[in-house]
Amino acid sequence: MTIATDAASGIAVPPPNSARRILAASMIGTTIEFFDFYIYATAAVIVFPHLFFPAGDDTSALLSSLATFAIAFFARPIGAAFFGHFGDKIGRKATLVAALLTMGISTVLIGVLPTYGQIGVMAPLLLALCRLGQGLGLGGEWGGAVLLATENAPEGKRAWYGMFPQLGAPVGFFFATTIFLVLAHFMGEETFMSWGWRVPFLASALLVIFGLFIRLKITETPEFARAVEKAERVEVPFLDVFKHHKMSLLLGTMAALATFVLFYLMTVFSLSWGTSALGYSREEFLILQMVGVVFFGLFIPISAVLADRFGMRRVMVGVSLSIAIFGLLIAPLFGSGNVVGVLGFLCIGLALMGLTYGPLGTALAAPFPTAVRYTGASLTFNLGGIFGASLAPYAATYLATNFGLHAVGYYMILAAVITLLAFGFIRQTPD
Repeated sequence: MTIATDAASGIAVPPPNSARRILAASMIGTTIEFFDFYIYATAAVIVFPHLFFPAGDDTSALLSSLATFAIAFFARPIGAAFFGHFGDKIGRKATLVAALLTMGISTVLIGVLPTYGQIGVMAPLLLALCRLGQGLGLGGEWGGAVLLATENAPEGKRAWYGMFPQLGAPVGFFFATTIFLVLAHFMGEETFMSWGWRVPFLASALLVIFGLFIRLKITETPEFARAVEKAERVEVPFLDVFKHHKMSLLLGTMAALATFVLFYLMTVFSLSWGTSALGYSREEFLILQMVGVVFFGLFIPISAVLADRFGMRRVMVGVSLSIAIFGLLIAPLFGSGNVVGVLGFLCIGLALMGLTYGPLGTALAAPFPTAVRYTGASLTFNLGGIFGASLAPYAATYLATNFGLHAVGYYMILAAVITLLAFGFIRQTPD
């Protein structure tokens, strides 16, 4: 491989990756990762309560299943610290490959797990263990994918490049929902619950192989290569983040809160509530969600253009205010139960999700210097996941059941206010 030299500093840097290869490599990994994550989320609502937990109270089984869903969010900061350490020490490329494999293997194993009826209490324990592996992998994947894009971005295009990994979320969700709809169409309920639910988990192996093929072709990012040549790397990035960048870590965690709460209310909670309290069939509600996800995907690039043009802080403050207002609409729209109200709820909520999610990766990475950026960005994103997403479906189900959907709206408003305060203080450029 030919090594180029930076004209200004005389430092050797690897040959640049093409824009197409960089954006494909950053997006394909998050598409696969989120596909894996979402098939678990869907199965946690419609499959696991019946197959991996004792027969009895349906609500208790559902809450137990959602508790295993939450495990991954507590594992993600551990994955962020572990993979972030190596991402900041040995490079973005190798670490991204390892994170993808961790997530992929864990997902495929879920597809071959025996059920509660076959091995008893070991079934939910093994399910929780695989879910832990998913969380570890995703904890290391997201930060590296964002840095792969933003550290190769030309001047004035950082938010645009940074939104490509974010596009993996709606694409992955779309694929995950599609495969469940196809299975439901061609299989009866008994066949699906017997073995059909395993197909998405096993099929993810093909996606992982494809993602590895693309990622193994990229070279290291120029910014990391320069940090290596200048000996700017720190011994233990995790400790350095907590020692020198505590405020950036705290504000970044708060800044991610509304994004996580909004997304998991719009996906996991809405699917659960729509197919139980509102009486929709699984197929009917998944189709409505897929329409909403189109708005999610469309508004991600719009948000990136706005952020590059008007500034990250201004856009994120405006979106946070809009999310708070949306909290007041949850009960009248979603609670109406009719198709127009439910579809309006999903389209508005997921459009707002696109607006907040698109620039989020760039916003969380910016406050950290190159030497600890992988660790810092990953930790803020995944700590935000703990507080914003891990318990969101559980908390929303509890609030809606005991106090009504308006309480879920207040929960959304609280998260938006916390995020709004964070973006009032967060820095946008490293020291």
